Amino acid sequence: MDTATARPWDGLIVNAHLATLAGDSGYGTVEDGALGWQDGRIVFAGPRAELPGAGETLAVEVVDARGRWITPGLVDCHTHLVFGGDRAGEFEQRLQGVSYEEIARAGGGIVSTVHATRAAGEDGLLAQSLPRARALLAEGATTVEIKSGYGLELDGERRMLKVARRIGDETGLQVRTTFLGAHALPPEYAGRADAYIDAVCAWLPQLHGEGLVDAVDAFCERIGFDGAQTRRVFEAARALGLPVKLHADQLSDGDGAALVAEFGGLSADHVEHTSAAGVQAMARAGTVAVLLPGAFHVLRETKLPPLDEFRTQGVPMAVATDCNPGTSPLQSLRLAMSLACTHFRLTPEEALRGATVNGALALGLADRGRLQPGLRADFVLWDIGQPAELAYWLGGNPAVSVWIGGHRISHPL
Repeated sequence: MDTATARPWDGLIVNAHLATLAGDSGYGTVEDGALGWQDGRIVFAGPRAELPGAGETLAVEVVDARGRWITPGLVDCHTHLVFGGDRAGEFEQRLQGVSYEEIARAGGGIVSTVHATRAAGEDGLLAQSLPRARALLAEGATTVEIKSGYGLELDGERRMLKVARRIGDETGLQVRTTFLGAHALPPEYAGRADAYIDAVCAWLPQLHGEGLVDAVDAFCERIGFDGAQTRRVFEAARALGLPVKLHADQLSDGDGAALVAEFGGLSADHVEHTSAAGVQAMARAGTVAVLLPGAFHVLRETKLPPLDEFRTQGVPMAVATDCNPGTSPLQSLRLAMSLACTHFRLTPEEALRGATVNGALALGLADRGRLQPGLRADFVLWDIGQPAELAYWLGGNPAVSVWIGGHRISHPL
């Protein structure tokens, strides 16, 4: 940088340790580092000694991190955080031995949330959902995916997607929306699943035309939709040039991972029952495995995802909250990272990569997830002694400040 002629950077943090996550392994640690940004992009991430000038000459604002750590902003790549009501009663039922499938077949589960979500107006849904989004933001999430799927009618799905967009406007979060019309069969379509898929495929072009859809998802499972029905949804998405992802192989091996990989999908999510062939298909397609330890924990599952197969085949593993009212009422991506370490035996580094680098990959976003020049200036300043603490502590919040696009974001709870 020619300090005599160049415009000053917008900001610079010095006296920090950086977990850049550069490279394919390790934290990419820079001791006594500095991070500079301009116009929402990182312009410097490296040792403070290698800055091209004195801090006060380089940037409009210079912040002393006092030896704290900086990581990329966390990316929560799978949430259902827009919904009405709660399902605490079902939580009690499961503790008494009733299975998730039994609850769903008795009219509970997703359908009960559909009733509550349909009853809430757009402003009511926003009021209920904003605290969940702010909780994620307060703990370092800078990008959050939000799915529809509790409206299960055109107006209801539209309302959810609009609320997701409004959450981004209200909080500063980077929000990516996913149309999940094929989430469950609504009561008015009982016994007519194929007719409902017809409706979902008809709604998609309308919602996409309104700028509300960034990607398309489906629930491919015994209590959801079969492979043929899911394929029809994916074909409708492909006709619009929309990327796909899938709730795959959560409760049984329905070849969901292989199906989404066939369509070049961004991710296969849950994947507890995914076969070796499914893993190989994901590896060939570059499809990310999204691990959702919150649902695994709440449902007290015992079938682990094929983690060693993912590692052997080089399938990236993301970690997300799956924030939803029924199976993962989890509002902390850091806690999801900790659960991924405890239940799935991920290392703290794998968990952090899962919630940054690989979370971004699972959303098709190449402009974030690391601290590198040219990428978005989305980062978090943490009051920790080492990066492993982000997965180690249960509770508490070590986030000192959260920055999105180079702007410090306030995050009242």
